[in-house]
Amino acid sequence: MRKIRLILVGGFLGAGKTTLLVSAARLLAGRGSKVGIITNDQAAGLVDTEIVKREHAGVREVAGGCFCCRFGELISSLKRLLSDFSPDVVLAEPVGSCTDLSATVLQPLKKLYPEIIAVAPFSVLVDPTRLREALSPDGTSLFPDSVNYIFRKQMEEADLIVLNKVDLLSQEQVSDLRAMIDEHFPARPLLTMSALDDREVGTWLELVMGEKPAGQRIARIDYDTYARGEAELGWLNATVELQSERGADWSRFSRDFLVRMRDALRARSADVAHLKVLLSDGGGSITGNLTSLDAEASVRGSIAGGSGRATLLVNARVHLAPDQVQTLVEEAIRLAAGDSIHVRISAIRSFRPGRPEPTHRFDHVV
Repeated sequence: MRKIRLILVGGFLGAGKTTLLVSAARLLAGRGSKVGIITNDQAAGLVDTEIVKREHAGVREVAGGCFCCRFGELISSLKRLLSDFSPDVVLAEPVGSCTDLSATVLQPLKKLYPEIIAVAPFSVLVDPTRLREALSPDGTSLFPDSVNYIFRKQMEEADLIVLNKVDLLSQEQVSDLRAMIDEHFPARPLLTMSALDDREVGTWLELVMGEKPAGQRIARIDYDTYARGEAELGWLNATVELQSERGADWSRFSRDFLVRMRDALRARSADVAHLKVLLSDGGGSITGNLTSLDAEASVRGSIAGGSGRATLLVNARVHLAPDQVQTLVEEAIRLAAGDSIHVRISAIRSFRPGRPEPTHRFDHVV
């Protein structure tokens, strides 16, 4: 069996991991490499999986828990990619609320599968707003500290910290955030970038495709705090069938849904870790996301002709009880649809993640 390069990209919900993976896969393919992608979530129906499938054939999803708790499924996915698609490089994105990946994923991969997998240095992608909230002494995070604990531990175990979305910042703001990272994580390799900029993605690829070792740090994790942090978030995955006899402006519908969700969450002071939507009709697609209560709803893509039928995928990760998240999502869909769009929810699941139970955990660097 041929050996592949595995590039694992961690980071908290909303950091931009999927955007980076799609951009990196496009660049690698342009250089002649065959690229596979593995997505990961606590439940099936992941927006990210459908997004990357639209650009890449070699995509697999590990659902029902993070790579650490579904390690066997991660290995099965890697082996299926090898046999079915023969990639040179596999990009993998763990669940955004997961940490301790060096001890539970990287070290086991290096120890148990060195003949088929060459593990790249572990990158952790960081959103500037979340960074300020989690590290600044006067941070104003609406998340409890157990959630921010996960964010900090993700950075602690990184081989490479990647400050993303710097295109939205001034040079002074970037300098301040670099100093904050240096203070809390001294002597840590740090890259600033925008995952939307191919040149900066290319710089990142040069670092992770090199020969530097992977998984050089193992964080000390309090699993009780870690489990509380994950359980603070209500998760929801939904699939919704939409129909309009007169056709519909699906971009407007998507934006209206996201704005209604943001306003409803603001009214409850319930911060959003990430809210993603994908609306498609077979001929085109629209993606949208919201990563904080202060952010504008982002909507991209188009559906030509305003087709009368579409499918909407919704992924929500919110600091709110799961049943309340589901109520808000259903209400926002209904209000965005109004009288002109018929709504049928074909699948919906809201829940809190269970306690992490890793398949393996190494206490030392292999």
